[in-house]
Amino acid sequence: MPPARATRAFGVHPLAWWIWALGLAAAASRTTNPLLLALLVAVAGYVVATHRTDAPWARSYAAFVKLGLVVLVVRLGFAVVLGSPIPGTHTLFTLPEVPLPDWSQGIRLGGRVTAEGFLFALYDGLRLATLLICVGSANALANPARLLKSLPGALYEAGVAVVVAMTFAPHLVADVQRLRAARRLRGRPDRGVRGLLHVGLPVLEGALERSVALAAAMDSRGYGRTARVPARVRRTTAALTLGGLLGVCAGTYGVLTAEGGTYGLPVLLTGLAAALTGLRLGGRRSPRTRYRPDVWGVRAWLVAGSGVAVAVLLIVSAAYDSAALHPTVIPLTSPSFPLRPAAAILLGLLPAFVVPTPPPLSDVSEELA
Repeated sequence: MPPARATRAFGVHPLAWWIWALGLAAAASRTTNPLLLALLVAVAGYVVATHRTDAPWARSYAAFVKLGLVVLVVRLGFAVVLGSPIPGTHTLFTLPEVPLPDWSQGIRLGGRVTAEGFLFALYDGLRLATLLICVGSANALANPARLLKSLPGALYEAGVAVVVAMTFAPHLVADVQRLRAARRLRGRPDRGVRGLLHVGLPVLEGALERSVALAAAMDSRGYGRTARVPARVRRTTAALTLGGLLGVCAGTYGVLTAEGGTYGLPVLLTGLAAALTGLRLGGRRSPRTRYRPDVWGVRAWLVAGSGVAVAVLLIVSAAYDSAALHPTVIPLTSPSFPLRPAAAILLGLLPAFVVPTPPPLSDVSEELA
């Protein structure tokens, strides 16, 4: 049985996984406490470890974890080499400083590295890495093809492009592994410049053939064709969609910053309503049917609600107890472990208990036969 049918039979709506993951990411954006960020990573990792399948897109989680580590290392490297805006008195070590011209004031290469600046960069880099890992958990749990079927008609073309881009990397990695294994079986080198050339050219040729076949299949299915809609409806759709997206951006900024606490939520809700109305009107231009659409059931509500609850509780905690969520580096203090925000983060484990663990594909085939 294909992986898509297996995940549809034993999983939840793919949009619920994205809402859950984005809720964890929103919670991560509200804190720099390394203990809470590590707890968020542990929650996301546990759910992914228990509920991802053997499908190609499920293998992307490890890549996002590695990318998060790279971001953390790069952030620390910039703090060490280029300095930190945080002044400090505890010197860790001193690098040879390169003199720079007068027009580059405010930038330095080398010099004194303080514990305060290093910890500030560590907390900031860890937050960015946690955001990437949360997004990677959604990529590993949500079937992109099923997610495409759930998009409104106005976003169908853009959704197809995103899904093709998301599935290109797994196929590319699988082709590279297959060709390298074949060269090893034949006793030929698969590493170095020579091996890269002999592996890269067939992979590129296969990618081009796959692209041509995909384009032909999309054209035969009428991809890109639109229905006739009155000009008045098109203008109204464009105004509502553009205005709604601008409102969502402004409202999100207001919610995530302390200065916009009064206007952030109303603007966000108004923009979201306008954008959804515009997308619904825009769906008239691309009429299409759905075969066996995914049902948004009780489990989907619980999965999505757990992510939203984590985000809301962390936002409330940041408003009432900001010191616990943002440990200070001047003076140097060890981060505390606030119990209430930690308990709120543990709500993100709810999908691990309400969603059935997907069995191996061979067992699924036998059960649904």
